[in-house]
Amino acid sequence: MPQSASNRILSTPSSYARKHYLYIQEIGTLKSLEPHISKRQNLNSYLFFVVLDGSGYLTCESARHTIKAGDCAWIDCTRPYSHESSANDPWRLMWIHFYGSQAKDFYENFLAAGNSFLFRPRNIQPFTAALEQIYQLQEEKSSLKELCSHKYITDIITLCFTDNKASLSEGYSIGQKLKQVHNYLLENCHHRINLDDLADSFFISKYHLSRAYKKAYGITIGNTLTAGRISRAKSMLRFSMDSVDSIAVSCGFQDSAYFIKVFKNAENMTPSEYRRKW
Repeated sequence: MPQSASNRILSTPSSYARKHYLYIQEIGTLKSLEPHISKRQNLNSYLFFVVLDGSGYLTCESARHTIKAGDCAWIDCTRPYSHESSANDPWRLMWIHFYGSQAKDFYENFLAAGNSFLFRPRNIQPFTAALEQIYQLQEEKSSLKELCSHKYITDIITLCFTDNKASLSEGYSIGQKLKQVHNYLLENCHHRINLDDLADSFFISKYHLSRAYKKAYGITIGNTLTAGRISRAKSMLRFSMDSVDSIAVSCGFQDSAYFIKVFKNAENMTPSEYRRKW
């Protein structure tokens, strides 16, 4: 007797897709009819799946997790993992194996931001809708299927970043406070801001603020300030006649020499070159 009922499509990407896109390797649905363990490792692949119904177990990173309807998992398949449907409550899954030149960086940044490979989003519908679109593209054999599949895989990854409750594990209040800090930095980046004053203003330990901010946004407070100042400077270079020295001061840089150095590191050109080209 079969252990599961599944629909799957295997795909072989073009050389162009391998080089430039996130591309699918397999995609499908699975309805478990009885418990069986699926084990893999050493695959150049990333597996994303959604539990639609039922429950089961996922063993990954040397730990066994119970998962149920509404849970999602994003797994690095180069590492050992296994999953198994429960006997009393067989599960139904939607899944995709994908890869690409950017896949590893996306996954490592996802984990570095404090997210969990196993999470429960507020709503699985956007995830399942993207998976359905990818499946349909493979069935229709559209000439644009590789480009469009790349788009939908990117949508799924974006959802993993933005609707991952693990990133909210510190609680609603700290999440709201970090958002206030982030908005304050963007609005006041042209002013001199130091960590002590920032922490005092928002009634939070500066050490905790630094760690929590980087975990939530993936960059440091200093990086946020620098990016905001560079963006402000670019606008002034394009839409004002102010001198580079004046713009440096207006954007919160200590002097024009430092401004030119930071700007060149960010844009691979000096402020004057940027003004001429844009």
